[in-house]
Amino acid sequence: MLATRLCTMRKLPSVLARTLTSGTSGSSVLPDMSEGHLPIHVNNVRSRLRDIVGASTNWRDHVQAMQERKALHTLLAKRQEDLPPRRMKDSYLEVILPLGSQPEIREKYLNVHNSVRFGRILEDLDSLGVLICYTHTKQEMQPRSPLSIVTALVDKINLCKKIIYPDCDIKFTGNVSWVGRTSMEVKMHMLQLHDGDYSPVLDATFVMVARDPENKRPAFVNPLVPETPEEEEIFKQGELNKLKRIDFSTASLLKMAPTAEERNIIHDIFLNTLDTRTVSFRSRKLPPNSVWMEDAKLKGLQICHPQERNIFNRIFGGFLMRKAFELAWATACSYGGSRPFIVSVDDIMFQRPVEVGSLLLLSGQVCYTEKNYIQVRVHSEVYDADTREHQTTNIFHFTFISENEVPRVVPKTYGESMLYLDGKRHFAATMKEI
Repeated sequence: MLATRLCTMRKLPSVLARTLTSGTSGSSVLPDMSEGHLPIHVNNVRSRLRDIVGASTNWRDHVQAMQERKALHTLLAKRQEDLPPRRMKDSYLEVILPLGSQPEIREKYLNVHNSVRFGRILEDLDSLGVLICYTHTKQEMQPRSPLSIVTALVDKINLCKKIIYPDCDIKFTGNVSWVGRTSMEVKMHMLQLHDGDYSPVLDATFVMVARDPENKRPAFVNPLVPETPEEEEIFKQGELNKLKRIDFSTASLLKMAPTAEERNIIHDIFLNTLDTRTVSFRSRKLPPNSVWMEDAKLKGLQICHPQERNIFNRIFGGFLMRKAFELAWATACSYGGSRPFIVSVDDIMFQRPVEVGSLLLLSGQVCYTEKNYIQVRVHSEVYDADTREHQTTNIFHFTFISENEVPRVVPKTYGESMLYLDGKRHFAATMKEI
């Protein structure tokens, strides 16, 4: 099903679209990836980020490096109007992951099925999104940026290929597509080289926020000025995406009661699970080809070591996404009994940073199923051993497709019913996109 779908690239400004069919396209020889040239080698993305903010590569020096950033407060703009406007093409970047041209880097990306680990792709997308935003906000006279740019939200990642090949070069492209006062939307695309041409693999939309040098308060970013009617449409879509997120949040089941239709769905599930041999609300019976929701979960624990820190010495958001995806994949695999393929990632909200040294608890839950599809929600929280308190850091939503039709997941409690409806909403939103 998924493999036969046509992957339609989101509209790009014409100048950027032309770039997609030039340069590295169709060439088996790696282009010049030295400083100041496009494309950038994937291994150089995070080193560029460290140079931009002045981050230390030595964990022992991280406190001093952060202290030095405090002096950059004077470089922050007092108003957005004081910053020069940027064009979409000003932030456009290309990054090459040369899996075909440089076989020595494949092992990091290889999974047991001889395809590319999607969790590694999530890490690369997160780093690229931040670098794109720093490119948008770059001031020529400032050797170091006073901004701390972090990922606030993964709005959506839609895939159009079941398998990402481990022996073909990959190209990432992206640019800032919408700007608020302190936030930026970034659109990125991933393509893979086949028979001399790059073909689309996925489209991704991230939202980044800019904060002060100490990552404490919001900071203004350069406004974005569309130049063509096509760019105007892209910018308007960014505004619509913002309004959709607000509407989705407002209608959250943590804030609002389910709709009348949703209440009927839950009541029907309840009636279908009553044991007809008794006249009791407590006596429940699992329907055929079904699994209780409480039996469709997996849990994991990560100790957050300094190796996984970002340029601001907190745990790298891409690492959190990779670990959440791997748990979600395992949850879907154990539930469906066959290899699942990722279809979509959406609505990953980074609610609070994860500090180095934290105990990160991950809980993967199958919350909705339909035919071959499995909707998995991963909840992550940090545990403070001193206070014995748990704090939620992220909620992740993943849509998988299994090789075979899967059992129906059935909620038993009211809380599980809300998870079921939330999963159903995310699944419906994904199906509209693809």
